[in-house]
Amino acid sequence: MLRRFCLFVNGVAESTPKNLFRPSDIVSTMENIDPIIVGGASQRTFTIVVEGNIGSGKSTFLNTFSSLPDITIMPEPVNRWTNLGGKHNLLDLIYKDPLRWNMAFQSYVQLTRLQMHTKEVPTTFKLMERSLYSARYCFVQNYINTKMMTECERAICDEWWEFITSTQKVGVDLIVYLRTDPEVAFSRTRLRNRQEETGIPLEYLQALHELHDDWLRGTSGFKLPAPVVELDANKSLPEVKSAFENYVLANMAQMKYLVNKDFRLQASPIRAAN
Repeated sequence: MLRRFCLFVNGVAESTPKNLFRPSDIVSTMENIDPIIVGGASQRTFTIVVEGNIGSGKSTFLNTFSSLPDITIMPEPVNRWTNLGGKHNLLDLIYKDPLRWNMAFQSYVQLTRLQMHTKEVPTTFKLMERSLYSARYCFVQNYINTKMMTECERAICDEWWEFITSTQKVGVDLIVYLRTDPEVAFSRTRLRNRQEETGIPLEYLQALHELHDDWLRGTSGFKLPAPVVELDANKSLPEVKSAFENYVLANMAQMKYLVNKDFRLQASPIRAAN
């Protein structure tokens, strides 16, 4: 179905579905939606970000779409976080001593995510694992909530955030939220046995789960940069992928409309039919 969508956007489909939205149909009235206007060519890259807790299955989910035409997959640059300068494993340092290393780690994460957002790709679609938005609204916010970031450090992060979001092209078109119970995510981190994650406590995943829920379900004070599709990622990968494909198929025309216009429209969080 996703292959059909990619072909459809590029004009291969013989007919257009009847549910093509007019601009007035798509505009949301939610107060916490942050409209992003972008200029440019008549057809642009459609950026989808996959969000979710540690262990929610983001990497595996992205990999299932790697063979589709006209799409660029951008996984988290974990290899850069674990080998900075050829010798510094920032991911290991942040888990072992977050109070000491959270500012250094988040500074580098912000840089690498900015590079992902702004990287030009030759395809119509860009599928990214996480974004600058979850870095600030979930991970940095957790450090603030747990007093592991000083007021000075927070002010520095916020000034960088304001500068980046006001001067750089970091807009996204769709957020896919792989919502997973913290207990399921905890079990998965144990199964994949990534060295740096061996000491992650369940409480940490519970805190991140609440922050993701608050932001992506529109109940926090943070802006949503794009419509959110929530998928039940407690289920098996084939079930999760099928739910997303069904969403794409149902909203094919709206996506095609946005790809061929020079603006991004925002919408409320929704739950995809499973």
